Amino acid sequence: MELQELYGLMDRFAASGLTSLEWEHEGERVALRREPVLSAAAVPASLPAVQAEEEPAETVAAPLVGVFYAAPAPEEPPYVTAGAQVKKGDTLCLIEAMKMMSEVPAPADCVIEEILVQDGEAVGVGEPLFRVRRV
Repeated sequence: MELQELYGLMDRFAASGLTSLEWEHEGERVALRREPVLSAAAVPASLPAVQAEEEPAETVAAPLVGVFYAAPAPEEPPYVTAGAQVKKGDTLCLIEAMKMMSEVPAPADCVIEEILVQDGEAVGVGEPLFRVRRV
């Protein structure tokens, strides 16, 4: 399978409502999985009303499947830490996919409230990486 074909398959999977996909062709096998996303309609009525009143946290999500790296190299400091203020476009982390590094930029001027994944952890498309507060 060519790299572009794999990316196309990943894009279609991300755009679908599927939570898993297995594809095999000519001896090559690809398996994609993600956690199901609960809609507001799926939340049980027994939950306290307080949860419905809270503002949803704004997150920066993984744009692709890969490995999360907090720093440009193992011996270097991380791009951001909790509490750091960043400008729109600043690099927040790297995601490695197929030996290619992709920068994840800040979507706006914001403060990093929380880093939601560990360095070296595998992430999926749409998985929250950072909780942020716009400034």
